[in-house]
Amino acid sequence: MLTGKQKRHLRSLAHHLQPIFQVGKAGMNEQIVRHIEDAIESRELIKLSVLNNCLEDPKAIGQELAEESGAELVQVIGRTIVLYKESRDNKQIELPKK
Repeated sequence: MLTGKQKRHLRSLAHHLQPIFQVGKAGMNEQIVRHIEDAIESRELIKLSVLNNCLEDPKAIGQELAEESGAELVQVIGRTIVLYKESRDNKQIELPKK
């Protein structure tokens, strides 16, 4: 579980990132979760966008993606989701102490 200070730090790092995945009309599926797991292992912090034609709520999608990929939901702002998971092999981000 991330503290408020750690989430603030991750939001500041994610500000300059471009979304690498888009959730569209089909919503979530196992394939997108698998791709997110792979990407988050190599990057630790990723940004996703939910397209306008997706009928699901972005907050619900963010929560579900975080649960299924084992990541932490950092932020959902508008239709943009930010996820974080500490990498086992490629540790790049040093979080502030709790």
